[in-house]
Amino acid sequence: MQSKSEIIASSAGWVSALLNFIPGLGTGYLYQRRWRAYWITSLVSAFWVYFDFSRQLAYDPSDPAGFQGEDIGFLGLIAISSITAFEAALKVKNEREILKRGGASLSKE
Repeated sequence: MQSKSEIIASSAGWVSALLNFIPGLGTGYLYQRRWRAYWITSLVSAFWVYFDFSRQLAYDPSDPAGFQGEDIGFLGLIAISSITAFEAALKVKNEREILKRGGASLSKE
């Protein structure tokens, strides 16, 4: 059976990054079998959607300038997906370097 480090190192970094970026929900972490990172990303994304939705409910519909600059929710999800995509690819790179050095120590993910 493969260790956690070996599973992450054997995964394709670009696939992990793409799966984290496109839906923006941390599905690249499922590909890497990193459950804690997946649940944290899911909770942060859910919180961001809730925050944006509650912010939209607070707008006065009769105010003509109320919906200007309404892209903060979308930009937040893009930021979350970009950060998680970068982190997933970096994790693959780091685990491969650890295994190349011969240190097959398990990561604490």
